[in-house]
Amino acid sequence: MRKKHVVVLDMISLQPKHLRDPECTPHIQKIIAEGQHAKIRPVFPAVTGTVQATYLTGKPPNEHGIICNGLPDRDYKEITMWNQTMVPIQGEKLWEKLKKQDPQATTAVLFWQFSKLSTADYVVTPGPIHLENRMIQWCDSKPRNLYQKLRKKLGDFDLRTFWGPLASIRSSEWIMQAALHIVEQFRPQLTLAYLPNLDYNAQRFGPDSEAARNSIKEIDQLIGKFVDDLKLLGLWEDTRLVLLSEYAFQSVNRPVYINQILNQHGYVAVKRIDNMDFLDFEMSKAFALADHQVAHVYVSDPADIPEVKRLLAELPGVAEVWGEEEKKQNAIDHDRSGELIVLAEPDSWFVYYWWLNHEHAPEFAHTVDIHRKPGYDPVELFVDPKTLRIPLEPDRIRGSHGLPVRGENDEVSLVVSDREMELPQTVHATEIHDLLLRLCRQEGGV
Repeated sequence: MRKKHVVVLDMISLQPKHLRDPECTPHIQKIIAEGQHAKIRPVFPAVTGTVQATYLTGKPPNEHGIICNGLPDRDYKEITMWNQTMVPIQGEKLWEKLKKQDPQATTAVLFWQFSKLSTADYVVTPGPIHLENRMIQWCDSKPRNLYQKLRKKLGDFDLRTFWGPLASIRSSEWIMQAALHIVEQFRPQLTLAYLPNLDYNAQRFGPDSEAARNSIKEIDQLIGKFVDDLKLLGLWEDTRLVLLSEYAFQSVNRPVYINQILNQHGYVAVKRIDNMDFLDFEMSKAFALADHQVAHVYVSDPADIPEVKRLLAELPGVAEVWGEEEKKQNAIDHDRSGELIVLAEPDSWFVYYWWLNHEHAPEFAHTVDIHRKPGYDPVELFVDPKTLRIPLEPDRIRGSHGLPVRGENDEVSLVVSDREMELPQTVHATEIHDLLLRLCRQEGGV
């Protein structure tokens, strides 16, 4: 039977092993019993920005340009993290291609990265307003009054539950209810919703922790409720549900202070202002954009590349240092990529800190400030109860990701709620784009 709506729920790190646990995922397993399951081989680097850009374009990072969760601006000599606009993604987007095939088709995008300035029809994404002494909780939306309507129905979206020490299932619950409301009211042909819950405890306590397992149970219960709500609204028979994942977590116990090493050897330049060491990207000979288990290292003088490569290759916790040849082999040879790309050992991850003494850390290091830090900071998931500040204690982190796929343990799951289009056993992340288009077009076998 032809389905009118395809609803894609991006669940980050759902793996095949989770679907073999009857106590962990009973609701998802019920969907599989009536539908299908396939394995996904993530793109490199296996981080949110890159994976989502690949899903939206069907291209690897050397074509779409999202080389990790941070992007350098070589002209302005700065690095931005977690760019929220669609502008940096190079290539035609999923909903743009769908619209070409069917001008009447509409798409809703909820909380995916790069949602601002989107050409999708319905959009909801965090848009807090930062004032001098406070932050106004807000979401940008398209149409502009959409978030106001959702607020009246669901209450405010609490950004503190989306990321930071208070991050919890509550953010995914709100997003799921918003998706349900949008499907009911607007009937988009394609809905893309991002559910972040599996990201939190896997990083805080490790992917094999009981807390991480409980997070999977929570998201499974949320999926079950979503299906029940669709049935109550009479929408289930017209809906094809797709559960999508991005990457698998590694258990880690060793933070690697890559920029501190570069600082100690004279490559990172800092400006000490008001007793704080601020990064001077313009004058730095080399700097590492640290993103989970991957780091892009920007080296201003090509003559320094061999020595920087040697220095980093000898650093404990570093598995590989790639140059131009390896970048081409792994489809990461984009102008935005570092001159060198560094991979951590499976038990290690990269810390963005460049200061050599915590007494000289910038004030924003102690806050949840994802845009001002030129590198990813998972320690923002913790808070010091005495000072109410983010502790500078990377040793707390027990889970990370980003490395190339080496085997089955690095694969994640794709679930489709029916069998009208046959899935292969395994798909590469670059194939998800076309697969979703075919699901929307109601085509048959793969």
